[in-house]
Amino acid sequence: MTKLSVNGKSMDVDVDPETPLLWVLRDTLGLTGTKFGCGMALCGACTVHLNGQPVRSCQTPISAVGDQPVTTIEGLSADHSHPVQQAWIELDVPQCGYCQSGQIMSATALLTEKPRPTDADIDAAMAGNICRCGTYQRIRAAIRRAAEIQSKA
Repeated sequence: MTKLSVNGKSMDVDVDPETPLLWVLRDTLGLTGTKFGCGMALCGACTVHLNGQPVRSCQTPISAVGDQPVTTIEGLSADHSHPVQQAWIELDVPQCGYCQSGQIMSATALLTEKPRPTDADIDAAMAGNICRCGTYQRIRAAIRRAAEIQSKA
């Protein structure tokens, strides 16, 4: 049995210690907001926060999690009131939407570290997240908008 803290809740899971965090979240815990993209930590669709830092859950074995808190897209807010989620909705960022949970989790980590990021900061932080639909300009605009919303809170 492995004890996890996911989205503020303590949980016990009975899985092989080498099982990727992605599959524990999706298959064991039913948190399907985190997506499987490439399985090689290259696309960013599986991004979650581990102790506040963005990680690729497809390549993070459950044994590496330990007692560090995990936050998924479902854990940002129950009602989409997180500034990044608000900005994503306001600016209609997604096209197909498949990569968006990973994009949002990376953007959230960026804004935690740098509440007023430059375009270069945004580009560097988001470089590991691929959007096949090419909504990069809307993603950048939404991050700027989220920074504004966050600064007024």
